Amino acid sequence: MELNKQDIARRFSVLPHEKQKEFLAALKKRGFDFSLLPIVRQTVQSRRMLSYAQQRHWFLWQLEPLSTAYHLSGVLRLTGNLDIGAVRSSFEAVVARHESLRTVFRANAEGMAEQVIEAERRLDIPLIDLCHLPVPQRMECAHEKIRRINATPFDLAQGPLLRVALIRTDPEEHLLVVAMHHIVTDDWSNRIIIGEFAAQYRARVQGQEPSLAALPIQYADYAAWQRNWLEAGEKDRQLAYWRTQLGEEHPVLQLPADHPRPPGANYRAARHEFVLEAPLVAGLQRQAQRQGATLFMALLAGFQALLQRHTGQDDIRVGVPIANRHRIEVENIVGFFVNTQVLRNRIDSRASLKDLLDRTREAALGAQAHQDLPFEQLVEALQPERNLNQNPLFQVMYNHLREDHRPLERLPGLTLGSYEAGEEETQFELALDTTEHPDGRISALFSYAAELFEPDTIRRLGEHYLRLLRQLAEHPERCLGDIDLLSEREHAQLKDWGINAQRYANAEPVHRLIERQVKKDPQAVALIFGEEELSYGELNRRANRLAHRLMGLGVGPETKVGIAVERSIDMIVGLLAILKAGGAYVPLDPEYPEDRLSYMMEDSGIGLLLTQSRVRERLPHPAGCEVLELDRLDVEGESAEDPEIRLHGGNLAYVIYTSGSTGKPKGVAVAHGPLSMHVQAIGEIYGMTPEDRELQFASINFDGAHERWLVPLTFGAALMPRDNDIWGADRTIAEIARHRITIACFTPSYLHQLAELTGNAGRDLSIRSYTVGGEATTRASFDFVQQVLQPPRIINGYGPTETVITPLISKACADTRFESAYMPIGRPVGDRSAYILDGDLNLVPEGVAGELYLGGAGLARGYLNRGGLTAERFIA
Repeated sequence: MELNKQDIARRFSVLPHEKQKEFLAALKKRGFDFSLLPIVRQTVQSRRMLSYAQQRHWFLWQLEPLSTAYHLSGVLRLTGNLDIGAVRSSFEAVVARHESLRTVFRANAEGMAEQVIEAERRLDIPLIDLCHLPVPQRMECAHEKIRRINATPFDLAQGPLLRVALIRTDPEEHLLVVAMHHIVTDDWSNRIIIGEFAAQYRARVQGQEPSLAALPIQYADYAAWQRNWLEAGEKDRQLAYWRTQLGEEHPVLQLPADHPRPPGANYRAARHEFVLEAPLVAGLQRQAQRQGATLFMALLAGFQALLQRHTGQDDIRVGVPIANRHRIEVENIVGFFVNTQVLRNRIDSRASLKDLLDRTREAALGAQAHQDLPFEQLVEALQPERNLNQNPLFQVMYNHLREDHRPLERLPGLTLGSYEAGEEETQFELALDTTEHPDGRISALFSYAAELFEPDTIRRLGEHYLRLLRQLAEHPERCLGDIDLLSEREHAQLKDWGINAQRYANAEPVHRLIERQVKKDPQAVALIFGEEELSYGELNRRANRLAHRLMGLGVGPETKVGIAVERSIDMIVGLLAILKAGGAYVPLDPEYPEDRLSYMMEDSGIGLLLTQSRVRERLPHPAGCEVLELDRLDVEGESAEDPEIRLHGGNLAYVIYTSGSTGKPKGVAVAHGPLSMHVQAIGEIYGMTPEDRELQFASINFDGAHERWLVPLTFGAALMPRDNDIWGADRTIAEIARHRITIACFTPSYLHQLAELTGNAGRDLSIRSYTVGGEATTRASFDFVQQVLQPPRIINGYGPTETVITPLISKACADTRFESAYMPIGRPVGDRSAYILDGDLNLVPEGVAGELYLGGAGLARGYLNRGGLTAERFIA
């Protein structure tokens, strides 16, 4: 029967392609399985075909011929009496034995790539002798020589695609450097090369002839056989499995990186090594055996769990290389056999680690039964969205090996050691390699893109991986989402970043704090508007008179008063008067559409509206709401003394409406206690003093405006609200210079415009602090403003309306730089806490995306008239 199979395989190999399918159909009818036929020598024409894997590398090389991402290299330290001639002749024998090492790749007349196997290829193995150098310089020079050998691109069309060099660093110490292009080799092949080199070298130095069994076929025969078998129908069978397994959507794994991803993906490879000690490995093996799994499956399940916790994604896909040498004919052939499988796991964070391992086992067993479909064919069939920055179908790799140094253990007269080859390129953002050792340990290696990740980030990743594996070994019944990944050090760091321990015993309402400044210096300038200036004393008297009038109209604690005025002194007087009367103001922008204003008036339940005669006609007139026109109101008969209204921290200070971008606008109720705490904390952060002058730019319907009008007055500084005109950048610059403004708050885009307009002259302005808010500040914009204006300080304020203006602040000085895409949002302000949590309410590791949870005293009272929504969104 064996002779019959050989004969059938030979007859098949010489048939034209169109006849091969007919031949196979006939075999199938007679019960022959083509996969059981031996691989035989192919025709000369067939042997020119590239394998699917080689074809992909040819394509990639044409795109980036100078890339070193697919170089495979290694360095061995040889100590002892080395026979240089035996080294050279041994490697030459290996090259003569394996056609792959004599193969180059060229386009034929039709433009299709072909293998060209050279009859012979002399391998040049230079000896680089560094013994003439001073001892301290030898290893430095050797490292540079190795780097050059590895970093020199291979020319696939000219070859050679194997480089070997010897570097002598001492009369009895040499470094053996081997570098190859992946298109002709893989890790298994590298072990074959080293094993045969060792056998050849041992025989030569002992005066013997090496005895190696003849190879039945060469790689070119396998490449042709592979194509024939897959085209015979096996490709369709296996592809049907992978289509079902991977589905139609192919999400990209969003690993949180420390640095923005560059346009290209030519990353320098960096490494982090760590160890799984023998007791942990034994525990993982026991748990795997209980579930009918292997140690590889347990390690992969832990890696998939790690990726889920760090990305928050539930569809995790990991590339796993397989040797693809299940045919006996190819076990000892050098070539590019390795295939890559995509092992997918749909991970529910509420599922147990045991369930996760079960799903990993099922996926691995299914992949093993469908391992022959080349990855390149899978990509071509599934057609994922292609991006030169990312590997298709998966973005991280996992490989598991067993340590095997046996071929090199006994080289006559030599002791072998390892040597770190240095920087290389990597085609993956992250890859994990684990290696089993005879003593029961497993060494683990994270290879990662140095341009994306800091070493500390990958170190923490390794620690988190070990914690997950310990839980899998000891508590497999636990849910993935219940496992605490963080160390005590990480918890302490997040606590330091997220909890502001400062407390504010003085919770006096903000208008009381302003009254203190009035008593300190009543003649100091409080307001600047156009050509008019108002002292603290005059501002206080005008606000007091209006407050007494409002009190006479029934305004008191919890009374909501609408205020719809143009930017003016009346605006500040009106806002302050409502607070002094004990009421809560509801800002209403006269420029808003009538239907929005009508909704806000009705929803807030205001019974009194402050406005101006020139604005009133543009406003809706809610039934039962009394209207006062501030520019026509005579309050000279009212008391100018501070009202004595008793308020506590929970009383309402103002109601401000959200933008309504996620539905109807919601009224956010802000109480006096949180507002007072926030204003005091912000003033301290700014170092606000009576010498400061602040330009208040934003509309009072933007919550940040209430910080910016209150903080200066609370700390005795001067406030200059912008008038009702739209200011261009030139007008703003002129006003800053004219009024000696020291603090100004703008959107990041507006500040960028100011820098563009003024250029370096902006450095002469009196500004000591710019504040940005309302939108994210890009790193590019921040760097530009820093470079042009060189301000002493830029402050970024961030926070949802529900958390009382800007609960998070970051400060940047003149020399501040950051690597993130946007300016950081900073740390909690005042009596507040901030946590970034995942969907299971776990603290996420540093740099990992999650949802921001804010707590402490600095929260709004809730949503007006929406108790259910308040209970849902506000945490007590």
